[in-house]
Amino acid sequence: MPEDRPQLTNFQMRDIEALLHPYTNAVTHRQVGAHLIESGKGVFVYDEQGRRFIEGMAGLWCAGLGFGDEELIEAAREQLGKLPYYHLFGGRTHEPAIELAEKIKELLPVPMARVFYGSSGSEANDTQVKMIWYYMNAIGKPEKKKIISRRKGYHGVTLVAASMTGLPLNHGAFDLPFDFVKHTTTPHYWREGRDGETEAEFSARCAAELEELILAEGPDTVAAFISEPVMGAGGVIVPPKGYFEAVGAVLKKYDVLWIDDEVICGFGRTGNWFGAETLNMAPTSVSMAKQLTGAYAPLSAVAINQDMADAIEAESGARGSFGHGFTYGGHPLGCAVGVKTLEIYQKRDILFQVRKVAPLFGEKLRSYADHPLVGDVRVCGLMGAIEVSPKKPSAETFAAPGKVGAYLQNRLIEHGVILRAIGDSLAFCPPMIISEAEIEELFAPLETCLDDAMAWAKAEGHME
Repeated sequence: MPEDRPQLTNFQMRDIEALLHPYTNAVTHRQVGAHLIESGKGVFVYDEQGRRFIEGMAGLWCAGLGFGDEELIEAAREQLGKLPYYHLFGGRTHEPAIELAEKIKELLPVPMARVFYGSSGSEANDTQVKMIWYYMNAIGKPEKKKIISRRKGYHGVTLVAASMTGLPLNHGAFDLPFDFVKHTTTPHYWREGRDGETEAEFSARCAAELEELILAEGPDTVAAFISEPVMGAGGVIVPPKGYFEAVGAVLKKYDVLWIDDEVICGFGRTGNWFGAETLNMAPTSVSMAKQLTGAYAPLSAVAINQDMADAIEAESGARGSFGHGFTYGGHPLGCAVGVKTLEIYQKRDILFQVRKVAPLFGEKLRSYADHPLVGDVRVCGLMGAIEVSPKKPSAETFAAPGKVGAYLQNRLIEHGVILRAIGDSLAFCPPMIISEAEIEELFAPLETCLDDAMAWAKAEGHME
């Protein structure tokens, strides 16, 4: 073993021999070992050595109420003591599933008729496609099955959801995407806008390119368009002015359904209950997960409008059953925790909290816009990103993409801050309960770490 390689601990060796980690370079992981997180409280987590870290990503965009919330823990404990498991198959039900669906319908920005449960955002988006296909068959449009997504969009990792995800890493050796999924322009004005093009003009061009794609495929074959209000795992890409208004007009013109993927943006993250409100979207169905339970239990949900619900229910009568569902879809533990989570959001006025601290959060992010390593800063509510670039002010990428971002992420961990490098974009998504003092702590080491990353990038030949 080289002298500069750390000696792995017992738990790190056990981890290497027992687990295959998601989104991890297994070769590198075998060399450096896992980072064991042992406990959490509020916006902080603690590792096995007792070191404290501010969790600037709310885990994976999901721990909106932070860690160790006693009300959520008690709600889980109470439900486990009453009904630890049951299903919704064959007409069975339970009170937490009903109550949560009612609460979801009350909060959604557009009228929805039915809620269908799964365990993850990937399952929700997979379900969206199956429901849309089922619906199209029911209404006599069996050729209308194609789904349009966007490059850099993220919609999950099951076969269909990964196909809709517009990232090469999720396709590559998996033989994806499926050919019924088509991808259109990423609404990233800084990187994809043309010289002299305003945000409004860029939005109009994105909509025009979407229309060209629909026409090229044939409007009678295109069933739906799926979009996150703010692209999360693609780099926290906030759409430019007028984007969704222009896109919405194209979808309406060609009778294309609109799937709103709120898995990251839902339940207060953007300063409204749903990102669709913040970004002026008019969806026909909605996917939810993550902050639905504050991440204290796995649960996802799909909400569909009345037209789709009527057609699906009628078709299930004709066929004898709606042949789709998951063993843990609508799990009573997840639903009970979801009910309590939404109650807490309302009782503690999480929208007020997000709107209160978001200006400081945005101010802090934007304060790094002039740093010589920073190419772009993006922010919406309590989510944002800093993208580093080798040649400011251009949108040029590094010759070895992702290396500078990874170095920056690791330097911040050394300073007690956990963020996520998405390529060369550093993503921020703290628990929504974060205080202004904790926001100051979140950003305190960033200037130093940016300076260190720039010095390292120059020394390694990644920039001049």
